[in-house]
Amino acid sequence: MAVHNAEVAELFTRLADLLEIEGANVFRVRAYRRAAQTIEDLPVSVAEMVEQGQDLSKLPGIGRDLAGKIEEIVKTGKFTALEEVTARLPSSLATLVAVPGLGPKRVQLIHDKLGVRSLEDLAAAARAHKLRTLPRFSPKLEARILEELERHRTTERRFRIATAAEFAEALRAYMQRCPGVDQVVVAGSYRRCKETVGDLDLLVTCAKSKPVIEHFVAYEDVAEIAAKGSTRAAIALKTGLQADIRVVPAKSYGAALHYFTGSKDHNIHIRKLGQARGLKINEYGIFRDDKRIGGRTEEEVFAAVGLPFIEPELREDRGEIEAAQQGRLPKLVTLADIRGDLHCHTNASDGKNTLVQMVEAARARGYEYLAITDHSKHATVARGLDEKRLSKQLDEIDRLNDSLDGFRVLKSCEVDILADGTLDLPDRILKRLDFVVCAVHYKFDMDAKSQTERILRAMDNPYCKILAHPTGRLLLDRAGYALEIERVLRGAKERGCFLELNSHPSRLDLDDVHCKAAKEMGILISIGTDAHSTMGLDAIRYGVGQARRGWLEPKDILNTRPWPELKRLLAR
Repeated sequence: MAVHNAEVAELFTRLADLLEIEGANVFRVRAYRRAAQTIEDLPVSVAEMVEQGQDLSKLPGIGRDLAGKIEEIVKTGKFTALEEVTARLPSSLATLVAVPGLGPKRVQLIHDKLGVRSLEDLAAAARAHKLRTLPRFSPKLEARILEELERHRTTERRFRIATAAEFAEALRAYMQRCPGVDQVVVAGSYRRCKETVGDLDLLVTCAKSKPVIEHFVAYEDVAEIAAKGSTRAAIALKTGLQADIRVVPAKSYGAALHYFTGSKDHNIHIRKLGQARGLKINEYGIFRDDKRIGGRTEEEVFAAVGLPFIEPELREDRGEIEAAQQGRLPKLVTLADIRGDLHCHTNASDGKNTLVQMVEAARARGYEYLAITDHSKHATVARGLDEKRLSKQLDEIDRLNDSLDGFRVLKSCEVDILADGTLDLPDRILKRLDFVVCAVHYKFDMDAKSQTERILRAMDNPYCKILAHPTGRLLLDRAGYALEIERVLRGAKERGCFLELNSHPSRLDLDDVHCKAAKEMGILISIGTDAHSTMGLDAIRYGVGQARRGWLEPKDILNTRPWPELKRLLAR
């Protein structure tokens, strides 16, 4: 069985959670978490690296010991270190850590004091109001935990787009190798670049469907065959991700691709437009009465109802059909439009690579500039920079820029917004920067009014130019802090501040809806990866996908500009 990066990262994260619950050395716990992040961000397969005999210990944050553990997982499917810990602690405790509002320390407390070992135990303790009797718990937190448990029970399991991409691309490549297959595409929410994905929808064209179906259900990662027919099948992968396949003839490919891409609301709207023209549009084609008149391409589907092609990312029935009718569809941003990354970290704070290595990686990607935005001093866990260390880094950047031709390193810093809305570093050092990225990293429990005013006060500082990951959410892990987001948007517009679309797949913050709202208000968006390694720069693809869902065009985005124009926009 092929071992995917997401699976290795999950094992390392689970071990880190259990070790922290057990009270293990904090540096040991942190090492496993860093390793998990490194593996998750890798654009190449660790399994392939092992097979090719590459030295994993050269990866950022991966030493000899951790490299050996990765090799063990890849070669044997076992993880001895995790097995040893789970022999001492119930493995179900790792599941509890993922519940928003909990964490290793709280999980350890409820396990030791209340004997909670599972989600069911947790729900029972919350319903009996036992959680509020413990330190660091409150009735409000108890109620929130119950809400999260109910949501978890009633909601399908979803995966971040980057995790889904790893499995989708591997499965697509596997199906493409099947003899007789012509086209393979992953449709559904994945094709629409949704931030999380519930399942994978594969569409295949070929002459004979039976061999394709047999090939699909024989995939080595299959845990269960849920359904199997002559032209369709459904499987569950070992990671829990569901995958469906549909085999269609070439004459139906476009209609089927449109149908299975969705969204449901978009498709309903298109079908109604077709009905108004006496047409029936479904996954099999375009029909007038019983006569097929089209469906070979998606363009034919749209043309049948008098529309130009609508990009998949827009198909949410949020005005895209009306825009198409009026000839005002946006010319969506592409990866090729991005000229640089405005949010990344080096090993001066909590990054894994040096300044020079990050710059070389950016140049290799064809960028014209890269902003270095290491953390400020308040972020102690991230080894944030004080005035002295930041000043030293700025001097280093100045020297580096003197040696570079056709590329510019931008001097910046991800400065913490303190609880009172002031910035973590004084203006005398901030004025040396090309621009300042501001962010909330603590005190998430403020009420919406207080949190909003905190951020607005920060934006009152003329040096604050970009608000990073504005809502603070972590997808599938943590809801954003309470925030009056419309006030923040208006405040940014009034103060000449820009908003970030953080490309890291665990954030994708701003979301697509608020990106579109920012666009309509004339607020420019910065797409930054928040990369903590050279490989993390590749996450820009997810930010661009989110930007496209938010109707953003190159003109709506800061880092599609050449440096002279960007410099003018960032000027105080």
